[in-house]
Amino acid sequence: MKLIVGTRGSALALAQTDSIINLVLEKFPDLEIEKKIIKTKGDKILDKSLDKIGDKGLFVSEIERELLEGTIDFAVHSLKDMPTKMSPGLKLAQTPPRQDPRDVLVINHKHQVRHEDLGKWLRSSQGLKIGTGSKRRTSQLKIINESIQEVMIRGNIGTRLEKLVSQDLDAIVLATAGINRLGLEDLKLYHFSYDEMIPACGQGALAIEVRSNDENMDRIFDFLADEIACMEIEAERTFLEVINGGCHVPVGAIVRKSNDSWILMGMYGKEDCSSIVYGQISFEPSLEDAKRAGRDLAMYLVKSLGNQER
Repeated sequence: MKLIVGTRGSALALAQTDSIINLVLEKFPDLEIEKKIIKTKGDKILDKSLDKIGDKGLFVSEIERELLEGTIDFAVHSLKDMPTKMSPGLKLAQTPPRQDPRDVLVINHKHQVRHEDLGKWLRSSQGLKIGTGSKRRTSQLKIINESIQEVMIRGNIGTRLEKLVSQDLDAIVLATAGINRLGLEDLKLYHFSYDEMIPACGQGALAIEVRSNDENMDRIFDFLADEIACMEIEAERTFLEVINGGCHVPVGAIVRKSNDSWILMGMYGKEDCSSIVYGQISFEPSLEDAKRAGRDLAMYLVKSLGNQER
């Protein structure tokens, strides 16, 4: 049996897709899986920030169209790129094990700073030029050091690493998961704690998208389900859906375990990043309570931001 998987063409997208293909073939060695590279709107427009060209769906719409038309059998995405409301006729399979969700600062090698001093360097240096196209990241960087100058950069990881040098930036912010999946751990890196920078909802997780009525795909992908990842994603994506956040506002959430408790941390802010609110809520380790936590924290932060604006 032959299956066709749709994917974007970046090195990271291909590495993510290959990781899923390899897991499937280990379980079902008689399958044949072919990759089909599909270029999305988000891949084509690189000179504007995401909030200027659309919202969630910029990196998936063209792939979803082919899935609905039947030219591909399933698709692999970064879960943080997925809209919270699925297109009619499509659904997400169970979430496979999640990579490290943290954000990471990649420092220009011109800075001869010892690894143990990178946090102090970030907090105390004046006028650092840091590349990112994310309001979530920019707003939290400004809290760490208000003198930081954001430089808007877009593109795949390779392109952003090139711009780090060609535009003489001091650093850029990326997702740790992408660095790990591409084996780039030898870069000069500073990993943000969740207290410093709350990640995008679903960051580090992969989304396997299939047609809603394709029971055969369900049977193939159910074995990949990771119970903890599924619970984390339920909380974070419910939070995002209720808060109605996308590329236009700074918003993020992450589930972390503290002793025997599960905690959902979230952040939300005004579109111009002038005001940011934070909060957290504990919950029991179940899909139902994770969803409740996402809903309750979102409602709390919306109310908190509204109170600040009065």
